[in-house]
Amino acid sequence: MDDGDVSKQIQQMVEFIRQEALEKSNEISVSAEEEFNIEKLQLVEAEKKKIRQDYERKNKQVEVRKKIEYSMQLNASRIKYLQAQDEIVNDMKEAASKELLRVSDNPNAYSYKKLLQAFSDDKNPYNYNKLLQALIVQGLLRLKEPSVLLRCREMDKKAVEYVLEDSKREYAEKAKVQAPTITIDDISPPSASQEHGPSCSGGVVLASNDGKIVCENTLDARLNVAFQQKLPQIRKHIFG
Repeated sequence: MDDGDVSKQIQQMVEFIRQEALEKSNEISVSAEEEFNIEKLQLVEAEKKKIRQDYERKNKQVEVRKKIEYSMQLNASRIKYLQAQDEIVNDMKEAASKELLRVSDNPNAYSYKKLLQAFSDDKNPYNYNKLLQALIVQGLLRLKEPSVLLRCREMDKKAVEYVLEDSKREYAEKAKVQAPTITIDDISPPSASQEHGPSCSGGVVLASNDGKIVCENTLDARLNVAFQQKLPQIRKHIFG
């Protein structure tokens, strides 16, 4: 084999190696590009997923805030509605208290006579004395004390003194005890004629001598009790 053949073979080998290198280089380039595209696609999808999750999270936060705001507005509306109802009911109670004060200072008023009808008899159809006696006996039955301090309006003292013995006797019969000692206090509850501050529409306040046990059996207290007991019916009648 001469030098020309050797040179030719070497050239062929070089070309073969170069061709293989080019093919290998192309394979590497294609593979690298495929891996790059796959990696890029994965990164893009990951970012898209992250964006979607972030959007969903923020959207949920917005929905939660909307629900909270709606709930707060609804509660505020309910509170205002209930407050308005309370104002109406309290105004009605205040009006009833004022009317009771008004009629209690006028024994000849028709409305006051209607108030006393429950304690009337044939001889005296509008008997405030009987009402006072009933209130005193009720108070004594609640206190069950052998010695009692009694307070009443100045204008009612004569009527209280008039029924005091009958009240003690009635209590003793009902409770099956000895008649208690009842002292009429010099301090009187404020009458309805006072324009400012608390006032009393009638009735009595009974207390133990040490003042630890008190039974307020005034007409005002009875009105409050009746009002509280009938409050559900009152609300239903007014507001449905």
